[in-house]
Amino acid sequence: MDKFVIRGGNPLLGTIRISGAKNAALPAMAAAILTEEPVILENIPQVRDIETERRLLASMGAEVELGYGRAQHRTILCCRKLERSEASYDLVKTMRASTLVLGPLVARTGIARVSMPGGCAIGARPIDLHIKGLERLGASIKQDHGYLEARAEHLKGNRIVFDKITVTGTEDLLMAAVLAEGETVMENCAREPEVADLAALLNKMGARIEGAGTSTMRIKGVEKLHGARHRIIPDRIEAATFIIAGALTGGDLLVSNVEPSHQTALLNKLEQVGVKFHVSGDTIRVMGDGPLKAVDISTEEYPGFATDVQAQYMALATQVEGTTLITENIFENRFMHALELVRMGANIKIDGRRAVVHGRTALSGAAVQASDLRASASLVLAALVAEGETIIDRVYHIDRGYEHIEEKLRGVGAQMKRIGEMLPRRVGA
Repeated sequence: MDKFVIRGGNPLLGTIRISGAKNAALPAMAAAILTEEPVILENIPQVRDIETERRLLASMGAEVELGYGRAQHRTILCCRKLERSEASYDLVKTMRASTLVLGPLVARTGIARVSMPGGCAIGARPIDLHIKGLERLGASIKQDHGYLEARAEHLKGNRIVFDKITVTGTEDLLMAAVLAEGETVMENCAREPEVADLAALLNKMGARIEGAGTSTMRIKGVEKLHGARHRIIPDRIEAATFIIAGALTGGDLLVSNVEPSHQTALLNKLEQVGVKFHVSGDTIRVMGDGPLKAVDISTEEYPGFATDVQAQYMALATQVEGTTLITENIFENRFMHALELVRMGANIKIDGRRAVVHGRTALSGAAVQASDLRASASLVLAALVAEGETIIDRVYHIDRGYEHIEEKLRGVGAQMKRIGEMLPRRVGA
């Protein structure tokens, strides 16, 4: 099991280019199920979750062509023949986005058998919102032995009102509705950029979707979709992680290939904290050379402060003057990184969904372990400013969503390397 070794103290200087958004690429890949023609996706990040999705689609009979050389971030998916309408537990146990194939499978083939999602332990992501929505479209669903099985001869448009804002639920039902007969109106939809990006791809494929990026979407069903070419949007969470890294290390970091409008909530908070930055085109320059003060945050659905940036902001909060109150409103179990930061010297108290971070504390290198994707990013950020060496275990979590993070950080001055097993495994008698 790989580990990261990081020696802190170096300011980050230079340019980091942001990869394509994993959370936009995964539903886009699932959308290829909806057509017999090839779907060409560009700016695909090379991360573990993407590879899992590729293997999942291939297991169903899809033809998956990977780009090489200069085209290494392109993939071509063709679901001309779907031999199996099943997403097995063995393939999806490490990835919560597995439910994204439920809607397109039942819309295209009339049947879908999908394992209940796995991933990281940051709290419940209820599947019942997917189920209720598909039932509104005419599917019958049963749950058995850890699998969901959905069947429908013909999906029919209907009115769907989400009880709670859900990104994957919005995406899943959007993909089902595009092939449903008649019109579907979805209310209380997620407004994340990744949802709008999926809608843009589906419209290129011949769908008729209005209102993407707002809380209400109207979908007029079509009989058939065709192939398309689409470029995935930049990863706003990766960008936010490196923006915070630049501020935290007192560096001068240019974060390129970003969509600044996706960073509004973060940049507003960083401006209050005292971080100097300059936005120009698709770049954000972060200059961490001034005094920083504590500013509270409260996570919200987009366009509010992203829950996926909460852990990274907590690492920053350990190094500012004053006390920061962090309120987590999206997931009920998303402070596991706090205990690891405390091992490094942070002063953090947890009270339910609130964390109180007392800065400014000196961090020191320690052996820590990642509990989920974004928690691992916060430990990397803390290690960049800690005295001495930090060893981060279970970095497979970070590999799920960050493309070559150690190479990107080394390129701007971080002392960081990946190591494998410290000692060879003992062979049993």
